[in-house]
Order: sequence, then C-alpha cells, then structure tokens
Amino acid sequence: MYPNIPLLNHTGSGNFFLIAGPCVIESHNLVMETASVIKAVCNKLTIPFIFKSSYRKANRSRGDSYTGMGDEQALKILADVRKKLNVPVITDIHESEQAAFAAEFADVLQIPAFLCRQTDLLLAAAHTGKCINVKKGQFLSPDAARFIVEKIKSAGNDNIMLTERGTTFGYQDLVVDFRSIPVMQKNKVPVVLDVTHSLQQPNSASGVTGGLPEMIHTIASAGIAVGADGLFIETHPNPSKALSDGANMLQLDLLEPLLRKLIRIRHAILPHE
Repeated sequence: MYPNIPLLNHTGSGNFFLIAGPCVIESHNLVMETASVIKAVCNKLTIPFIFKSSYRKANRSRGDSYTGMGDEQALKILADVRKKLNVPVITDIHESEQAAFAAEFADVLQIPAFLCRQTDLLLAAAHTGKCINVKKGQFLSPDAARFIVEKIKSAGNDNIMLTERGTTFGYQDLVVDFRSIPVMQKNKVPVVLDVTHSLQQPNSASGVTGGLPEMIHTIASAGIAVGADGLFIETHPNPSKALSDGANMLQLDLLEPLLRKLIRIRHAILPHE
C-alpha cells in the first residue's frame, strides 16, 4: 500500500492511516490512556495507526508556555507506548543534534512546518534511517515540497511522508488548499492532512493560539474526499485542560464516530472492481 513506509504495510483494508495523540507528552498515565483508546478504535476499524506526541514544544508564542517535562523522560514514555502497545510512534525534532537522540525512541521523526526548509535538519533526520514526516510550511507552495523530498532522498532515505497543515491567510487564520494533496502526491510519497493544526488561529494578542475544533469534521471529510493517504489529528481526553494546543484538539471520545464517517467517505471514492 505504501511501499516506502514499511510500518504502514500491515493492512490491506484500503483505509487511510491515522497519526494521532495529544499535542505534547504531559504524563505517563495520560499518554498511555490516550494511546490505548486510539489503538482500540483503529484496530476495530482496520486503520493503520501511528501514535503522536511531542517530547518538547519549541514553537511557543509566549515564554511561559509549557514546553515539556524533560527530553529523556518524555521520550522514554513514548518508547513505553511503542513497547507496551506495539504501535509505531512519531515525535518532532527541532535541531540537527536532536535527530539521532530522538531516533533511539521513535519510529518516525517529524519536521515542524516552520523548519521544513532547514537543510541541515532534514539531512540529519534522513541519516537516522527513520521514516521522516515533513510538514509543509504555511509559507510554502505545494510544488516546492519536491525540494524537501529531494533533500531527504539525497541522503539515501526514501521513507518520506509530506503533511499539509494549512496556508497562512492573514495574521490569525489558516486556509487549506486541497489542491496541495494531489500536487504533493506527485512526489510518490504518502501525503497526510493535518486536520487539527489547520484549524489553529495563531498570533493572538493573548499569546495563546486559538482554534476552531467545530470544523474538524469538515476539514477531515474534505481531505479524505480528495484522496489524502493519511490524517493527522491531535486528540486529548479533556482538551480544555491540555497543556498545549487544547483550543484545536479533538476530544478523545469523539474520535471513533469521526473515523467511522471518514471510512464511509473513503469507501465511496475507492474505485469499484
């Protein structure tokens, strides 16, 4: 199904895959609870699942925003999810020096959108041999994403995913250009739609990013309808108490009904034999 991404090859369902989890690692209990629920739902619906949570948040508006519990402690929690639940895990890196260290604990390294043109970072991630997911910057055209792919492949790594997460539209809003999905798929890599970050409202006067979680169904449905290979959805048992990005995360108990709806859309667009 995804020949260059071995960790996604265990299903023949024809479904999209899901990258999901809380924005940042807050505690061992919360991470294990969330991952267990998502895995159970995805097993039931035959959806390949990669658990996501950031071990460190480097891109914060305010200096007093939560950035993490400590790198090694958080990464060990992530590795515990992988070991105990037998699911692949993904986390962000922000500097070249972090690549090899994070790769000891994660199956997929993610490059944040605001760093997608950082050549040294892309190459450091590529050299780990891990699968690399790069979020297309809010400032970047989908055509220009081919240079991201070329950089990673130049290091001998073909295990690449690209993620659409919205384009800057004014100062405090993002818009998803769904043409980006088929354009980036021309690079012969899976293309993911980051549903929840596409609904952020950054650059608020308070220094706390807002969001439009009521539009999650709309954006996710449109993404599947135009053929996205995967979805990225941050989810939390209680978003109002989340330590990061609570304003745009999906409440955990709403995930299963959303995925059931999206599967119906996916099956409707699959070619019939």
